[in-house]
Amino acid sequence: MFQKSSRSLSTILILAACTALAGCGTLGIGGRNKTGADTSYVARDVNTLYAAAKGRLDQGQYTTAAALFDEVERQHPYSVWARRAQLMSAFSYYLAKDHTKSVDSARRFLAIHPGNKDAPYALYLVALNYYEQIEDVNRDQSITKQALDSLGEVVRRYPETRYAADSRLKVDLVRDHLAGKEMEIGRFYQRRNQWLASIVRFRNVIDEYQTTTHTPEALMRLTESYLALGVPEEARKSAAVLGANYPGTEWYQRAFELVQRNAPAPQRTAAVSR
Repeated sequence: MFQKSSRSLSTILILAACTALAGCGTLGIGGRNKTGADTSYVARDVNTLYAAAKGRLDQGQYTTAAALFDEVERQHPYSVWARRAQLMSAFSYYLAKDHTKSVDSARRFLAIHPGNKDAPYALYLVALNYYEQIEDVNRDQSITKQALDSLGEVVRRYPETRYAADSRLKVDLVRDHLAGKEMEIGRFYQRRNQWLASIVRFRNVIDEYQTTTHTPEALMRLTESYLALGVPEEARKSAAVLGANYPGTEWYQRAFELVQRNAPAPQRTAAVSR
């Protein structure tokens, strides 16, 4: 499973935003059924309904809280609470790991209130939902690419916010993850002696994800593939780039030994003057 090393910072950010958005104490809650849920349609004043939702959120009943925040928006669409409830609904669905509904709620907020001061948080929440769904490198990476696009959008649109700062950290992690996927596929092709296909994958890592941790190995694997394909000059070039940028690594040592053994540089003969 993909490891999110900056998750603690994300939690701090979303909880801080949640506290700012909530901004109310818990009032009396009515309209509950026997199970304790109170999401059935009962006309309630906006303060009581919002407080009921906030109470459920505080109790860790995230799905019920989200449904109640949705009810605030439905029953009181023109109140100031409706705008807050949209984001609190998105946040509650996020905590419930219902990522599709969380994204829908956050995007609806952005569509209706694109210039609102909380728009950066809404967009960040969209990105977090994709980020939390990233699978290991053996799975399809379409969600990973959506996470990268969404995090990049936060950075581009709101570069000075705290959400952009956290997004930049996550962009690096996501790019490293995508590079890891390319490496996995490249090694798969190598094991099957499909050298041209492996070269394409390793070159993708070097061209698209050159700042990631996978670049030294990609250069070494590229050296291997070129040698196996019978293109020693390209193998020497890959090994030279590896030596120039990562001279002290195990990957360079392996590439150097491969080239010395299989494709040593041709000896130049000095011209004899007559």
